Amino acid sequence: QVQLVESGGGLVQAGGSLRLSCAASGRTFSSYNMGWFRQAPGKEREFVAVIGRSGSVTSYADSVKGRFTISRDNARNMVYLQMSSVILEDTAVYCCAASPSYFGVQPTGFGSWGQGTQVTVSS
Repeated sequence: QVQLVESGGGLVQAGGSLRLSCAASGRTFSSYNMGWFRQAPGKEREFVAVIGRSGSVTSYADSVKGRFTISRDNARNMVYLQMSSVILEDTAVYCCAASPSYFGVQPTGFGSWGQGTQVTVSS
């Protein structure tokens, strides 16, 4: 399995931008599909975005489409989530996840998870 560590969370004003990073251990990072999920207090974990192994294929939740961008750097074992035009409803703990085979929106498809980073959007 791959070990994942997120960073980049914090407090951001509505309408602002933030970039989350996820550092992965291991030499086989490029063989994993990578996803971002979020969980707000009292709510279930929610799919945000997913990117394929080479980075050429991506998919987004409707709630973030056009505002968030997922990308990856296989040479650096990193995956990113660029958040723009954030809204109050984006407040959540954001986690990255990895799967060697699954490319989709279900959290249960991903076997490796990071601890998460808190994003708080203020008005």
